[in-house]
Amino acid sequence: MKITGDRRHRQRIQRLKGQALVAELGKRVFVAADQVRGEAQYLIAKGSVQGKGHVPSRPGEPPNLDTGVLTAGITSRRTGPLSAVAESAAPYAVVLETGSSKMAERPYMKPAARIVKEDYVINIRAGVNRVIRKG
Repeated sequence: MKITGDRRHRQRIQRLKGQALVAELGKRVFVAADQVRGEAQYLIAKGSVQGKGHVPSRPGEPPNLDTGVLTAGITSRRTGPLSAVAESAAPYAVVLETGSSKMAERPYMKPAARIVKEDYVINIRAGVNRVIRKG
C-alpha cells in the first residue's frame, strides 16, 4: 500500500515543534493579555463619574473610575516565550478584586478575562493552523 502526502504531513508536524509555533503563539498570548488589560480598563471606566459626582460601585460590580490610579496601573507584559500577564500595580487592586473583611469584592480582572477567553481560544487555534499551513 502506498501512502501519498506523508512527507508533507511530516513537515507540518515538524513545524508544530519549531520556533515558528512558539513565536506565533507567544504573540497571540501577549495579545490576549493586552485584551484583558483593555477590557478591565473599560469595565472600570464604563458609566463612571470622576471627581465630585463619583459614586462607588456596588458589591460584585467592577469598581467605578475615580482618581484613575487603578486603570493607569493596569498593564500587560510577556513573562516568557508562551506566557503573558495582565496585572494592576495599584496598591488597592487586590482588595478591590477579591474583597476584604470590610468590603465585598469589586472584580474587574476576572470578568475581563472571561470576556476575552473565547477570542483567545479562537486566536490560538488560528495561530496553530497558520504555522501548520505555512511553508
